Amino acid sequence: MKKPNFIIIYADDLGFGDLGCYGASGIPTPNLDKMAQEGQRFNNAYATAATCTPSRYSLLTGCYPWRNPRAKILQGDAPMIIGKDERTLPGTLKEAGYRSAVIGKWHIGLGDGKINWNGEIHPTPLDVGFDESYIMAATNDRVPCVYVDGRTVENLDPSDPLEVYYGGENPFPEVPTGKDNPELLRMSHSDAQHYDTIVNGVGRIGFCRGGKAAEWDDETMTDIFLERSKDFITRNRDNPFFLYYALHQPHVPRIPSPRFAGSTEKGPRGDVIAELDWCVGEVLAHLKAEGIDEDTIVVFSSDNGPVIDDGYLDQAGELCGDHKPAGPLRGGKYSLFDGGTRVPMILRAPGRVAPGENSALISHADFLASFATMAGVTIPRSETADSLDMSAQLQGLEPVGRDNLVTEGFGTKTVVRQGNWVYIPPHEGPPMMESKGIETGNLMSPQLYDLGTDIGQRANVAEKHPDIVAALDALLEEIHGETIPDGHRNA
Repeated sequence: MKKPNFIIIYADDLGFGDLGCYGASGIPTPNLDKMAQEGQRFNNAYATAATCTPSRYSLLTGCYPWRNPRAKILQGDAPMIIGKDERTLPGTLKEAGYRSAVIGKWHIGLGDGKINWNGEIHPTPLDVGFDESYIMAATNDRVPCVYVDGRTVENLDPSDPLEVYYGGENPFPEVPTGKDNPELLRMSHSDAQHYDTIVNGVGRIGFCRGGKAAEWDDETMTDIFLERSKDFITRNRDNPFFLYYALHQPHVPRIPSPRFAGSTEKGPRGDVIAELDWCVGEVLAHLKAEGIDEDTIVVFSSDNGPVIDDGYLDQAGELCGDHKPAGPLRGGKYSLFDGGTRVPMILRAPGRVAPGENSALISHADFLASFATMAGVTIPRSETADSLDMSAQLQGLEPVGRDNLVTEGFGTKTVVRQGNWVYIPPHEGPPMMESKGIETGNLMSPQLYDLGTDIGQRANVAEKHPDIVAALDALLEEIHGETIPDGHRNA
């Protein structure tokens, strides 16, 4: 059998309960539901963090984010946080002759200091293993709101240079902001972050000036990333490839294309999830049209759990109704509870992987070692970081997954799961993130939950099982104390 192609379609802030195949009924997701019927649907798959930058770092490096002090939510002009000598998933697959591309959201940093947006940018994804890169620099709620094609900002007019600023008062008083010019907004902000420079009628985080010809149009972003992805697939159909297709939905600001605006009863959040589902269907149909459907392993998942209000007033809360984005889980994005990191995950590979429900315990950090095995690449254990070979489990050939995994909430506050036990050690901080309406999981006493009987983590049984608390606390300390793996020391 020939080497499989790999595609990871990574949603942004999609919850465990947001898809029909995971029990949702309020938002139509026919393509993902069909994908789940035809593939493996995972019940115990985890992103490594409850926020985007750390989880995306782990996805590509196999390294837990708390090992890298720079792996935290990044500003739009932050430097690259993947070390120049760090082993990555695309770099590893390149050893087996794969071509690779990242298309969509990046948010792992660019450059090595102050970025010259008007010249060539070094480093970019091209310096950490990817052969092609077409990305937004950070997130759709942060400036600069431009596409970076390879090493340069696309469509930039040299006579209108782009300047970006974070870290203080607005240095460009002539440029309208959401704070000072609310009358120019098409979408109001709900916090004191999302009211800086206005782009396309939306206040963003950070300040920028110039580069008007290069600004993206939020309403066409979906089609641009999708067509780029299809083109990469077509050009590489005769050779093994890896595509990291990083969706921006349903991250804020939620601005669907006109074809999906108003398509659900759940407002913009529901609309962009329906749009996300359509994108998945388009990719799967394109693989079939190109005749490589059975040669391609497609994984769909999310970088962290859901959030309703993340900075803009878009009626997501009012229109949510009975829909529960985290499903039966407690918490959401930013949370130490399972709702922050336990995410939907589906793997489809017709002719290679039989359909079924999969309960193996899996971390997104495992893609590095697992895809390497499936591609025939041997990696020294000293270079796989925290990634474990779960290739058999991903293909439904082995029901038992990891013995344990570590996740983090907001910042580097960590949690350990072993079997059905989840241990949250004492963490300082407020119990609620009031601005988001999400429980953080912070408590100054130990928390222990048995997911076998309490998937919603409502009954803290730490006092009843002090022996298990002690054992899991020791396990977490042991994992924290492990030597940083080779190849990740310069991260």
